[in-house]
Amino acid sequence: MNTADLGLPVDVPSTALFTDHYELTMLQAALRGGTADRHSVFEVFTRRLPEGRRYGVVAGTGRVLDAVENFRFDAAVLDFLRERDVVDEPTLQWLADYRFSGDIWGYPEGEVYFPGSPVLRVEGSFAECVLLETVILSILNHDSAIAAAASRMSSAAGDRPLIEMGARRTHELAAVAASRAAYVGGFATTSDLAAGFRYGIPTVGTSAHAFTLIHDTERDAFRAQVDSLGKGTTLLVDTYDVQEAVATAVEIAGPELGAVRIDSGDLLLVAHRVRQQLDELGAENTKIVVTSDLDEYAIASLAASPVDAYGVGTQLVTGSGHPTCSMVYKLVARAESADPKAPLVPVAKKSAGGKTSIGGRKWAARRPDADGVAEAEVVGTGAVPEELADRQLLVELVKGGEVVAREPLDAVRERHIAARDRLPLSATQLSRGEPVIPTEYV
Repeated sequence: MNTADLGLPVDVPSTALFTDHYELTMLQAALRGGTADRHSVFEVFTRRLPEGRRYGVVAGTGRVLDAVENFRFDAAVLDFLRERDVVDEPTLQWLADYRFSGDIWGYPEGEVYFPGSPVLRVEGSFAECVLLETVILSILNHDSAIAAAASRMSSAAGDRPLIEMGARRTHELAAVAASRAAYVGGFATTSDLAAGFRYGIPTVGTSAHAFTLIHDTERDAFRAQVDSLGKGTTLLVDTYDVQEAVATAVEIAGPELGAVRIDSGDLLLVAHRVRQQLDELGAENTKIVVTSDLDEYAIASLAASPVDAYGVGTQLVTGSGHPTCSMVYKLVARAESADPKAPLVPVAKKSAGGKTSIGGRKWAARRPDADGVAEAEVVGTGAVPEELADRQLLVELVKGGEVVAREPLDAVRERHIAARDRLPLSATQLSRGEPVIPTEYV
């Protein structure tokens, strides 16, 4: 695995340090105390959705698989841990041979989830599973938050394409992950070339206001762009006077002008005026792209406007107000001893304050109504009811340490659209509300 595929700087050899200090101190104590080899079951879930959200979106699973595969403690990492006196020498020797050899099950990427959904299950020895907590949560919490925002925006946009353009509004590595998550959630393209390179996402882009300003006149800028990129390019028309810019754009490119972009002002009003002007100039097929701090609510407000595509940046890469999903990684079952044949015992945190968990290895299924529309997320620890046997959600992702479920990103994107379409219609409402279906425990 090339670290570049993970969005890592070339001088970072592995994902092993994408963890917290206390994961390693727990490991050291467990090795010394004799519990490190107990078979354990960890689950990732969230106790609640972000306020007002009707459903969540599982995203980042593919990146999790890459991270687990690349979780290696090489010489440089071990030297760092030794110099900082993070753990003792026996623990360092154990880490030197670390390879995750357990099993991982999870909701397939792109699927929707609800409070209590066991979106990922990690099984193996306590020692090898506990180390993965932070890297798994950091990926799933970030990517799922972005994908959920993207899904809401995609639903609001309907058939109009969405362009992800938030790279300059977040960390450079987070930007690549955000582009991928946005694509899962329904965005069509990205402006981020690193995301296009690493994940095959289509990339788009033409020019910014600086390009117009560097020229002596707007006409000179438009002429240079059309001469270079062709009449099908997109011209930015709000640097000075929009009406004048549109007239100049059509004069230079003719009715074959691909699109105009509007990045400021009252987008609803300006879009209508621009559409009328384009049509009067004979550019009926020239499209209108709007940008400027859009979110799902702004997109929905433009549903009746003659807009053909939306570009979204800041609000997308920050999860449209919810930059995390508050997923947790909890031990839910462990063996009574290190004996491979020892039975599993359900365990769970029972403290007050809303952080109580339910113990036991879980299955999950989505029960449909008579019309095939989802009506409940059913989660259990015992036998799966016969009527839900073919509705189970978890799939095998890693078996004996080997990844068994890699898939193209386009397949993930299509899965999300299909999963969202099977939810009640109210799932796509932007008004605040509870999860669109309840979670039932059996």
